[in-house]
Amino acid sequence: MAIHAEGNCDARFRRVKEVFESNLANGLEVGAAVSATIDGKPVVDLWGGNADAAHTRPWKRDTLVNVFSTTKGITAILAHRLVEQGKLDLDTPVARYWPEFAEAGKDKIPVNYLLSHRAGLPAVRKQLPPDGWVNWPVMCTALAAETPWWEPGTRHGYHALSFGYLVGEVIRRITGKTPGTYLRDEIAAPNSLDIHIGVDASFDSRIAELVGAKPLPPGAPQSPTAEMASDPASITYKAIANPVPVVDPQLVNSRAWRAAEIPAANGHATARDLARLYGALAIGGSLEGRKILTPESIARASSEQAVGFDVVLGAKTRWGLGFALTQAETPLGPNPRTFGHPGAGGSLGFADPDARVGFGYTMNQMGSDALLDGRAAALFNALYESL
Repeated sequence: MAIHAEGNCDARFRRVKEVFESNLANGLEVGAAVSATIDGKPVVDLWGGNADAAHTRPWKRDTLVNVFSTTKGITAILAHRLVEQGKLDLDTPVARYWPEFAEAGKDKIPVNYLLSHRAGLPAVRKQLPPDGWVNWPVMCTALAAETPWWEPGTRHGYHALSFGYLVGEVIRRITGKTPGTYLRDEIAAPNSLDIHIGVDASFDSRIAELVGAKPLPPGAPQSPTAEMASDPASITYKAIANPVPVVDPQLVNSRAWRAAEIPAANGHATARDLARLYGALAIGGSLEGRKILTPESIARASSEQAVGFDVVLGAKTRWGLGFALTQAETPLGPNPRTFGHPGAGGSLGFADPDARVGFGYTMNQMGSDALLDGRAAALFNALYESL
């Protein structure tokens, strides 16, 4: 059965629309949206399908969805804004801004290690209370007391959830504002961006229900990340499941999760506004005449800090300062300077300064790819084929 996407798509990029509609028709999506800008101007803005598992709520133009780790790129932008304002020095020890962080020999860890997954703090060893993910003081106190899992700076491992509390607490100590409030005041509201960290109940009617990933076919190999996460004693398991498994639809569809500020994992956004935000970064940092970041900040943020085997994900990763960088194993298109962030289940936002492209993809049917979802890749590959 043919399914037609709603929205707009320049005729030049009709292949993107074809791929998007095919994903919907073939059952790869429940509901989704894809958007792209070139030179800061929208060329693709499509949505379709349903916002709930029961297929009773159509996905609309303003449907929001939890984008999991795509949130990290947004949080990184907040940190780089503070650098521009002279309030944050990335080479300064975290403890200068957050004195309690100096516990357990962490007094010399610089802020840049938090942003590049080199701080050695991807998880907490002790069992946390069940509401830990949505309890900011509990998470920050536990991370401040934690001993690094490796000598900071000597290796890297994905700080799947801890990234948000670590970077977010530095933001809070400097500004006196929670990361969600700082995002709203500094970036989202002035630029009419429908991107949020922490939302009240008034948003619920617009939020798509996340649907758990479909089970793998019998005999299909698990990803290295899934294999590592199957051991409750492993660093990978503790990074994503202490206190409780984070990729759980019942948790992330709850009011408590939506209301909390989890700057690594509970951003709610539209694909359109992810593309607008990253589209600004792709053309020097201004969005319709308003500065998001300076070109110097963008160059610094997207500079390689860590590359190679990731001890948490069990795969090769490449990190800038808060952003995932394109690499041969998980390419974000054909160009070498592309940066952004994927989210568990499939969401993605990125900036390509060479092609001057901003890209956003959101969905509620979660996939099982750990690093880059095939649906998103098919969409942005169709975009580049049309350039």
